[in-house]
Amino acid sequence: MDTLEVALGARSYPIYIGPGLLSDAGLLARAVTAQQALIVTNSTVAPLYLERLQAGLRCPEQHVHVLPDGEQYKTLETFAEIIDTLIEARFHRDACLVALGGGVVGDIGGFAAACYQRGIRYVQIPTTLLAQVDSGVGGKTAVNHPQAKNMIGAFYQPDCVIADTDTLSTLPRREFAAGMAEVIKYGLILDAEFFAWLEAHLEDVLSLDTDALRVIIGKSCELKAAIVAEDEHERGRRALLNLGHTFGHALESIGNYERWLHGEAVSIGMVLAARTSAALGSLDSADVERISTLLTRAGLPTEATDVDAERVLEIMQLDKKTTAKGLSLVLLEGIGRGVIVAAPGAEVLRAALEIGRDG
Repeated sequence: MDTLEVALGARSYPIYIGPGLLSDAGLLARAVTAQQALIVTNSTVAPLYLERLQAGLRCPEQHVHVLPDGEQYKTLETFAEIIDTLIEARFHRDACLVALGGGVVGDIGGFAAACYQRGIRYVQIPTTLLAQVDSGVGGKTAVNHPQAKNMIGAFYQPDCVIADTDTLSTLPRREFAAGMAEVIKYGLILDAEFFAWLEAHLEDVLSLDTDALRVIIGKSCELKAAIVAEDEHERGRRALLNLGHTFGHALESIGNYERWLHGEAVSIGMVLAARTSAALGSLDSADVERISTLLTRAGLPTEATDVDAERVLEIMQLDKKTTAKGLSLVLLEGIGRGVIVAAPGAEVLRAALEIGRDG
């Protein structure tokens, strides 16, 4: 087992990475010490891992709330149902919520923990690659609004994150590929050597080689933990982690959170950000091609067909990172060098979107 720390002073917490962690009763006992635990999971993950988790927990009072599977259920209505469960079971303030699942479960479970009685403890047990390398780390919790993704939420840190790499063996290939978008993102914004390592070892990663998985999860968490420790509430450098997300969130909204998985939309968004960077003269066209090629090799889409560019631009203005100064974007000054800039004019963005649409 590898252990990393998210350094946030009194709110610091460990990230545990390795195989077989859901069967490690000692680890689970240290992670969840409350007398009451609510496990929030979904209909896909529950049959696979719920019984194993319950067997390892030593809480005398355990309850389970099973969500339907899908981004379209990441809503205030679903959030309210979790709160109803907590209230009906008379959960105390010293209880613990355990989020067992992917990004939707982690985001909505964490948000419920942040809000119930003004905050109870929670533990993230991410079971998808995307959640293990990104959404399960850093304390962002939220639900979606019909017009914009993650618009309602809170920054609320877990007690710990337990990333059992064995859970990736039951992940559909499309879901695994979606997680690779976030892995590749870290190389693009922060670490050119990591991006080159992914180019050289992608086949090992896609074949679920144990050592390769520990490299990509460990490096991704290491890079994210460093940024979160520096800028917990995303008032500065943490915004780098949103490369491709402003475009991607708009695409998710247009697709009613069903056409593209989050990582697929982010993949397209990163290509659009790379093309925008090239149009502004900060990125070589050869690097745009390297980025697109690696994403394609990972099984990800790089084009958004049959999408109205004007609608994408309109939704981008609703992005939660927009301030009184306007919309910001994360662009690239080279592979491994992400920058946060004021969004360029609509014509530049429209041109990138038109290229993406026409393929």
